[in-house]
Formats: sequence, C-alpha cells, structure tokens
Amino acid sequence: MFGRDIGIDLGTANVLIHVKGRGIVLDEPSVVAIETGSGQVLAVGEEAFNMVGRTPGNIVAIRPLKDGVIADFDTTEAMLRHFLQKINMRGWFSKPRILICCPTNITSVEQKAIREAAEKSGGKQIYMEAEPKVAAVGAGMDIWQPSGNMVVDIGGGTTDVAVLSMGDIVTAESIRVAGDRFDQDILTHIKKKHKLMIGERTAELIKKEIGTVSPQGRDGDMEIRGRDMVTGLPKTIMVTAQEVKQAMSESVSHIVQAARTVLEITPPELSADIIDRGITITGGGAYLHGIDELLSDELLVPVFVAEEPMQCVAKGTGILLENLDKVRRNR
Repeated sequence: MFGRDIGIDLGTANVLIHVKGRGIVLDEPSVVAIETGSGQVLAVGEEAFNMVGRTPGNIVAIRPLKDGVIADFDTTEAMLRHFLQKINMRGWFSKPRILICCPTNITSVEQKAIREAAEKSGGKQIYMEAEPKVAAVGAGMDIWQPSGNMVVDIGGGTTDVAVLSMGDIVTAESIRVAGDRFDQDILTHIKKKHKLMIGERTAELIKKEIGTVSPQGRDGDMEIRGRDMVTGLPKTIMVTAQEVKQAMSESVSHIVQAARTVLEITPPELSADIIDRGITITGGGAYLHGIDELLSDELLVPVFVAEEPMQCVAKGTGILLENLDKVRRNR
C-alpha cells in the first residue's frame, strides 16, 4: 500500500485517526499505562483506560495530554506511535503526511512539541490546523464563503470558540475549561457535600447519566458508590441531577462568557450572518444535556448540536486532507 495522508485529532480525552480513503479508523481514549520503575509502556488507549483508578502501586495510568497540550512528551510520542502501528502504517511504502489539530491559543513551544511528537511517530510532512476550523469543516459548515460561521468546540481539556469566514478564523477564544473540568467539579462537590471519595470514571458516568445545564433543569437521580471519608469503608449514596447542575454551573458560565466575548468582537456583518445561520456545537461536550438550550438563551442566537459531534474534528481532517492547498495557505 502506498503512503497515505493521515488526520489526527489529538484530544485530551480521546485520539481519533482519519486515513484518507478509509475514513475514521481509530477512536480510543488518550490514556497510557506505565510501569513506574522501568518506565515501560504496558497498555495504550482502551486497555489503559480500563485500568484508570484500578492499578497496583507499580503501574500508573496517565493522560499525557492536559488542557489540549502535551504534558508528557515521551508518553505522547509512545501513544501516537502505538496508534499508528495499530492502523498498520508499517505496511505502507512511504511515510504519511499528517494533519494534526491544536487549540487556537497554544504557544509556539506547545505547537512545536505537537509537531515533533508527530514527526517522531513516523510522519513525513506535518501540517497543523486550528481545532475549531477543522471542527467547523467536519460539521458540514461551508467556511470558504465570505459569510460568518460560528462554532463552539467543547473537548476534554479545552473549549474553542471561533467565528470563521473565507476559510480562516476571524475571531476566536480558547479556554481550558471543558469536559475534564466538569468531571472534576462533580468529584469535588461529592467530596465536600457527601464526604465520599469517588474516581474520575464515576464522575464522568454521573455527568453522562444525569448531568445537565439546561435552564429548565432535569429530573433524575443516580446511585453511586465510593469510599466514605469518615469511616474509610465503601458506601452508597444517591445524587440528584439538580446538584450535579449546581456543581458544574461555574465552569459552564466560563464557556458562555467565552462565546459572548467572541460575539462582542465579531464584525457586525458577520454577526448578522450568525443570527441567520446559528451557532454549531461540536466535541464531546456537545452531548452534555441542555448545553444548546443554555447557549441559545444566553446569546440570543439559534444553537445546534452537530451530527456526531465527537467525530467532527476527525471528519474535518479528512476533508482538509483532500484540499491540502487550503491548509498550506492558511498554515
């Protein structure tokens, strides 16, 4: 098989890989299990994610990306190399060209780290593109016309808000508040209010099952188990949707504020387009119950959730790989 072009959505929570001509071939958690003494990588992706919070002392399951950027360079490189081997890149005659996405406000040092990790993992030429632009393309927005398109990409580590026109970003804001912060909010709330220690996976499950930010709220409660901080013994409690909403409210307000800031600095002609076209939400955070209603109420603009929001960035890389001249020009 000849060398192919690869698009990578290097997310804080998940890594998705799109191979030109084949579509999305990999979607796994950004987690690596390492033996602490030797530094040997024991598991990557789904297998490592199943170990989170359940490993013996000599094994740690870590996320090498934090807030959308590389926190542990060597582990990120090992993870990328593992994923590229998994999609059988070795059977190709030449090294692939890789298009990789990054948040809008990362520093040149952080950008260089992502580029180097991709090069060391086996890429020939590395192209980098801003995440909200790629997400907008993947969500089916025609950003190449002289009209305003607005996207809110809520990932695991960052939320990127951008207004796009004529194939590039006009105004943008990136904040390090997203899905992981919501999990942390829930974990902290349960620790403070119920004196119960729970793990990150339980917090994420609570968010998915009964989490809401809808102005109308949501009914429902959930039984959760953890370790009682007073007795040290296992304990079961009930958590309501309303208290989960309360726990996440401050973080969610940061996302609303970021969207408002972008709208306030958007040229008036483009603002008029956004009123007509609305705002599209992409990323895993789009699944949070009521996020579209909340943004619509606060910004007074129609808000829509993209189809398969978690795959928008990966799909967008696929479309841009077909049009690499547009990436080169705006790189």
